[in-house]
Amino acid sequence: MAISQEISYRLERLILDGGLAPGQKIPSERQLSTRLGVSRSVIREALHELQGRGVIETRHGKGSFVASMVPEPEELNEQSPLMHLYEGHPRTLYDLLEVREQLEGQAAYLAAQRATSLDKHRISKAFRALEETDPLSNARPDHNFHQAIVEASHNPVLVHVLSSLKNMMLMTVHASVVNLNPRQEMRGQIIRQHKQLYNAILAGKANAAQKAAVAHVRFVSNAMKKLEMEGREVIRMPAMKTSPDQQHLTSL
Repeated sequence: MAISQEISYRLERLILDGGLAPGQKIPSERQLSTRLGVSRSVIREALHELQGRGVIETRHGKGSFVASMVPEPEELNEQSPLMHLYEGHPRTLYDLLEVREQLEGQAAYLAAQRATSLDKHRISKAFRALEETDPLSNARPDHNFHQAIVEASHNPVLVHVLSSLKNMMLMTVHASVVNLNPRQEMRGQIIRQHKQLYNAILAGKANAAQKAAVAHVRFVSNAMKKLEMEGREVIRMPAMKTSPDQQHLTSL
């Protein structure tokens, strides 16, 4: 096996092991050369091989990034079939929350089992940021906390599947933040749920972590259903139809 092929294989393993997540920037050629002990020309050839296989993508003037292993099911725009369903059929919000419940529950279970000391540091840092942010505008730190947990699962398929569903999942976050966080009792429960999830993962309690993650998403779903049963409007879309990324809406 050529040296460049060996290096590309090692980089693929880093991606599979969760060391590099979807959308994350690849270290520079110089950094990789120093870290892996090979010349920059070898690194360049290895990156070219990965790009050819669609594992990474190069953005002009910005560098190389880990590509999504799972194709995007849709683009978040008004012409998207799934967006039409989301806007026209109220139940679609709850369908998406069901998906989140299962996938995020499994991610929490695995993270409690597999999180390294570095993973726990990242989760702790994200959790502290979430605690320190106004809950009425905490979408980004909320996302960072849960993303840290997902990456700590060290299951590349799970990481990439959740990444591929990001756009629609962001819409469920918007609904939760707008409809539930302004209500003190519901906001208090969500804060407690996050803390339970955090403590379970750091303690390595996989079953408790999974239970906490599932209960959290199920609470969000049931709370919004209850609001609708009481005749209250549940806001599903951002006030302006721009990308949730632009509005910094991220997953709970």
